[in-house]
Amino acid sequence: MDLTAIGEILIDLTQIGVNEYDVPLFAANPGGAPANVAVAASRLGIQTAFIGKVGGDAFGAYLRSVLTNDGVDCSGLRKDSRPTTMAVVSVDPAGERSFRFVRGADQNLSPEEVNEFALLKSKILHFGSVSLTPGLSRNATIFAARAAHRAGVLVSYDPNYRAALWDDEGHAAEWMRIPLPLVDVIKLSEEEVVFLTGVNELEEGSRILAEQGVSLVLITLGGNGVFCRWKDQCWRQPGIPVKVADTNGAGDTFFGAVLSRLCKREAGPLEGLTSAELKDILAFANRAAAFTCSRSGAIPAMPRLSEMFGDDGQARLPDGALV
Repeated sequence: MDLTAIGEILIDLTQIGVNEYDVPLFAANPGGAPANVAVAASRLGIQTAFIGKVGGDAFGAYLRSVLTNDGVDCSGLRKDSRPTTMAVVSVDPAGERSFRFVRGADQNLSPEEVNEFALLKSKILHFGSVSLTPGLSRNATIFAARAAHRAGVLVSYDPNYRAALWDDEGHAAEWMRIPLPLVDVIKLSEEEVVFLTGVNELEEGSRILAEQGVSLVLITLGGNGVFCRWKDQCWRQPGIPVKVADTNGAGDTFFGAVLSRLCKREAGPLEGLTSAELKDILAFANRAAAFTCSRSGAIPAMPRLSEMFGDDGQARLPDGALV
């Protein structure tokens, strides 16, 4: 296995418009950041697996089928007595999102339900901070990250802060910082840099994260691309301007694309990685994210490798690209 993701998988009830009476209309899209990353990476050509929990309901069965249809190994996806978790995603005219969560099965994954042997056969373990919120899944996530770190498996982390899931900011920041010494690669937003480090200057914030042991720091800048720190070098990688339909899943597509390319390196994900090679990887990931932004939904909008290159092998841009 190339990449194993652990954490939440859920239904994104995503607003798709209003009816003739101005009543919001919603589509039941598959989502959950770690599951999104697993699908994005699978669509871009690597073997992925997912560890998590769904309810024994129609939504849970649907999410399992989505992962399976996208080639994600679901042997670690458990079934729980609680219903499948939902996130209600409202979208404003600019394509920006707001979230309300109805938590359920995703919180109930226990350490005993994590197949450590299968996990340690992966090149990368990926997780996010939603599964660090109160519940059994917090223990399962930390257990998996520690086991992977001890075994030399690359650990990637997305501290995607969702205020509605925490009692207060201080409690959230404390738990979101706990895994940092286990992490090799991190992807976060500008706001999350401030949240984790207390500074809003990207170079200084990334330096603080590097001091915690994080080798590769990626700070997403929306349409402006990404700020990168690698081996004491910092630079900004330009994004791909695109007409935005929905930003949901764009960051997960970006991260899945980065991890897919790191997995394909013969020397190992980070061994001998040069800045020039990393710039090519980030350009590829920014382009993948642009495809997702140009379409609606999270997983349904993610590109396949065949979409990103023409028959001549040349890189393609999404419909609606503004370049």
